[in-house]
Amino acid sequence: MKVPKELQSLIEDGVIDEVIRSLKSGKEAAVYIVRVGADIRCAKVYKNMSQRSFQKRAQYQEGRQVRGSRQNRAIGKRTRFGRSEEEAAWKNTEVEALYQLVDAGVRVPAPYGYFDGVLVMELITDAQGQSAPNLGSVELTPEQAREYHRVLIQQVQRMLCSGLIHGDLSEYNVLVGADGPVIIDLPQAVNAAGNNAARAMLLRDVGNITATLARFAPELAVTRFGEELWHLLETAALHPDSVLTGEFVDDDSAVDVEAVQQIIEDARDEAQRRQRGREEADGLRKPSNAEDDPNPEFHAQ
Repeated sequence: MKVPKELQSLIEDGVIDEVIRSLKSGKEAAVYIVRVGADIRCAKVYKNMSQRSFQKRAQYQEGRQVRGSRQNRAIGKRTRFGRSEEEAAWKNTEVEALYQLVDAGVRVPAPYGYFDGVLVMELITDAQGQSAPNLGSVELTPEQAREYHRVLIQQVQRMLCSGLIHGDLSEYNVLVGADGPVIIDLPQAVNAAGNNAARAMLLRDVGNITATLARFAPELAVTRFGEELWHLLETAALHPDSVLTGEFVDDDSAVDVEAVQQIIEDARDEAQRRQRGREEADGLRKPSNAEDDPNPEFHAQ
């Protein structure tokens, strides 16, 4: 196998010792199994912008922070420097998300470092020690499906509590490791508080996982964990250990238009009354009952 130049430089620098084989190649990156001393890990080599096909980045990047105003201006103007900074920010998002989520107790591959566009991280393996398959390629019993669903919803909950939404979660971004499901591929991770599409992405993430596992446990299809999670987040009631039910009732209560209009009119009348009172106090106009005023000349002065 020809060793990619990005990994060859890491061998020369002593970061890794050997490239064992290619693991997979996707739209964003190519992943290789590597040896670091006595440990077997994987190295994710991000593809250049010209080689990648991932679309609609703008919706994921909303709310992300870039280092400084110069970088932000360059990205907005789409200059060469701006595109380079945007590319760096896109790659760094996954690295930063992995460290953040590991600290939050989310089951993701443990990162071991980021070197010149290459992310070295934990290799997820199955019970036989082979590279773990994705969730979409395994057959499950109903009991396994329910357990995997419980675990994955808990991971999504912890992610949300740490301020992140995966944004592209599906059966292809979950590996079935020896110790259960592991969430991978996070360069498009979304800022839950700063992205206008955050709710829609959360519902899509949860919906994708639920639909996959409902093939084995059909009762999962009627659960509404996504809506429940977002409601708890909005009401500041979401915590990593919050007990979820999977039940959620939409607020279909009709708005009382007449009552709202009456409130508006009452507020307008009150504002006008206060304005008249201020004008009368300043001597700018006659009292509203001037025709009954026994001393009109006094008030006109």
